[in-house]
Amino acid sequence: MGLSVDVVKRSGHRPSEAFNKEKLLQSIRAACLSVRTPEGEADLTARNVTNAVILWCTPRSIITSNDLRRIASEHLNRYHSEAAYFYQHHRSIM
Repeated sequence: MGLSVDVVKRSGHRPSEAFNKEKLLQSIRAACLSVRTPEGEADLTARNVTNAVILWCTPRSIITSNDLRRIASEHLNRYHSEAAYFYQHHRSIM
């Protein structure tokens, strides 16, 4: 049985969407690769962070996209602080 959590988008104007493990995994991997982390390390880090976020989400039925980004950044910071900064602030950097 999969995780059943709705993610409320940042603006609140778009409808919520179901938590997507692959979307989170790929965004964390991309942040790692953006700061020149080797692919194998980026993959492992993305899996570890995603698993930690899933544990955090498990008792919840609804979360905000801001909470999701904050929790993922906190966990990513344990592995790679530069990637965590990039992940947290990518909208203001791009």
